[in-house]
Amino acid sequence: MINKIYKTINNKYSRFFKFLFFLRYLFAIFIITTSLFLFIPSFFDYGKRAKVIKSYIYDNYDLRISDYQQIKYKALPFPALEFENVKIDFEKTSSNLNVKKMKIYPKFFHIYNYENFQTKKIILKDNNIVLKTLDLKYFISHIFDQNNKLYLNNLNLEIIDKNQSIMAVKNIKYSNYGYKKNLITGELFGKNFKTQIDNDLKKIKFNLLNSGILAELSLNKNNKNDITSGTFKSKILNTNLKFNFSYDDEKLQISNSYLRNKNLSFNNDITIIFNPFLQINSKILIEEFNPYLIQKVDLNKFLSFKNIIKKINSESEIEFISKKFSRDHIDNLNLKIDLAYGRMNYSKKLSISDNFLNCSGDINFLEDFPLLFFNCNIKSNDKQKFLKLFSIKSKSKKETLNIEVEGNLSILNKKINFKKILVNEEYKASKEDLKYFKKTFENIVLKNFFLESFNYNNIKEFILEIS
Repeated sequence: MINKIYKTINNKYSRFFKFLFFLRYLFAIFIITTSLFLFIPSFFDYGKRAKVIKSYIYDNYDLRISDYQQIKYKALPFPALEFENVKIDFEKTSSNLNVKKMKIYPKFFHIYNYENFQTKKIILKDNNIVLKTLDLKYFISHIFDQNNKLYLNNLNLEIIDKNQSIMAVKNIKYSNYGYKKNLITGELFGKNFKTQIDNDLKKIKFNLLNSGILAELSLNKNNKNDITSGTFKSKILNTNLKFNFSYDDEKLQISNSYLRNKNLSFNNDITIIFNPFLQINSKILIEEFNPYLIQKVDLNKFLSFKNIIKKINSESEIEFISKKFSRDHIDNLNLKIDLAYGRMNYSKKLSISDNFLNCSGDINFLEDFPLLFFNCNIKSNDKQKFLKLFSIKSKSKKETLNIEVEGNLSILNKKINFKKILVNEEYKASKEDLKYFKKTFENIVLKNFFLESFNYNNIKEFILEIS
């Protein structure tokens, strides 16, 4: 029975089986031919072909290979040329991109045709670059404006200004093709981040993972004169920030900016000029403010950044106008600050229930023990009303009050020196009185941490003591 079936199959399907057996020889020939096609280039001298390859990379990717260690050919898993320890130069910056491995994937039928060499994609693996702040914009546009397929795998980027490190971003991965197209991942401030860029490169979404920090950047279209402008908004924990910006190589302008959280709410406009030196001009309008924020200021930590403080030149104006029916003790505050080379000049105008305080002075933050020099004037048309602010009863009615105080305050040592105290031009404190006021002020007002101690209870106690 079996023999009969075998004969039937053999007679009817013999041609089909002969064709299958013939195909195995074709498969063998195909495999051998393909293997030879892929592996023979391993024996080529790519040093002689390097000039052609480098020229193609420069013409199509605008990447100038100025130096490399060696070139290898790898057939599997896909044919690729691998440059090792590559240095890439850029035309508009002196910074170099150092690449440990640069993989160039030629188009299949161009493995041998170097006269018409073409690639499918390029992978830059294990890279590092140090950029000046002014070169950052050029580098970013250089990478994102690529028309050919490019993949950055593990880029370490450091940004410096005047040889000082400002920011370091590690393990950056970016591809302009594939299912991860325009997705950037990496590490910033010790945390992983993810950035998604739209295909038209006009909207960027940033997420610092597991930190509560989200940001979105929307760029305007049809920018002229090499100006980048747009809108930035972010959410950092419970704080919302939004502003419009305009940036070129000379300056950054921030407008219509607002910040909102439960302790602070303000609007501001800022201009940051980069050349010929760093200059910051700002105007801030505070809408809501929790005074207890001042208690969180760490003066010692602030003064530890003297190298940064001395490089900042800024002019700032801060204004606060209390809303009607609010419980704020302050009605109006205007503070002007001018900081240059570590020295800050200031002038402050404060009004509380028709009582006015004007102060001016300066401080040098670069000194080991900075002294805050002050010259203050307190004016009130109603002394009784002024003392009532501190819950102090007075029999004086409609009596004016004019106090002038001059001196200096050591913000770290919690010591104060009064140079002059004058009341209504009738009383001028003697040297003994000045010493007494100094001792009393230090024991009562400065007995705790400087910024925490200026509260109504301490001031009330001081007034009662000297009155």
